Amino acid sequence: MKWLIATLVAKIRETSTAETLVFDIPDWPGHLPGQHVDVRLTAEDGYSAQRSYSIATPTDGTTVALTVQNVDDGEVSPYLTGVLEVGEQVEMRGPIGGWFVWNESDPAPVLLLAGGSGVVPLMSMLRARRTAVRKTPFRLVYSVRTPAEVMYASELRSMPGGIDVAYRFTREAPDGYRGRVGRLTSDDLIADGWPAEFAPSCFVCGPTGFVEAAADLLVQDGHLPPRIKTERFG
Repeated sequence: MKWLIATLVAKIRETSTAETLVFDIPDWPGHLPGQHVDVRLTAEDGYSAQRSYSIATPTDGTTVALTVQNVDDGEVSPYLTGVLEVGEQVEMRGPIGGWFVWNESDPAPVLLLAGGSGVVPLMSMLRARRTAVRKTPFRLVYSVRTPAEVMYASELRSMPGGIDVAYRFTREAPDGYRGRVGRLTSDDLIADGWPAEFAPSCFVCGPTGFVEAAADLLVQDGHLPPRIKTERFG
């Protein structure tokens, strides 16, 4: 893969610390839901830094959208979210990854487990499902600390039939929330996920601790390990 020039065409605020950056890449080859890219920044003195970011949308011509969570002491994310302006350019390489992807030809129901900003590649899958010919049943269980940190909140509230969204708030819940505040448990997956006997395709993404705990819960509930795909960060 070669480095391509990506021009920022739009910035969309998702939360107080996260923004979706929409790029135009003339030579973009297309991608699958769940893949990611490398972004490289190079300073005038030649110093460069690069980070990997999940793609938030399915293939749409030459457009690639990344949702970036700002890390205060980071080298790349503060520049992307706070300095980079529409019309400016970065280098991008991808798409990367062939395992953590959803293929709409797969008829199995899909269970998505997201921890915090781990919802980004799963959102690419949800958006691909919205326009797919085959209306595969999807369920998303989104674990997030507080309501203010929910990404894509408005879009998730308006998902079409066949896509169910459930939340697990771990620190603070919104008014009217009837669930338990705390970490994801087996009871949550039984209530809001798919039974193991349905043999769903499971995708788990988030911080390492969340991914390991969620994958263990799925196995304990009878889901076969080969049907559990994970992607972690941090």
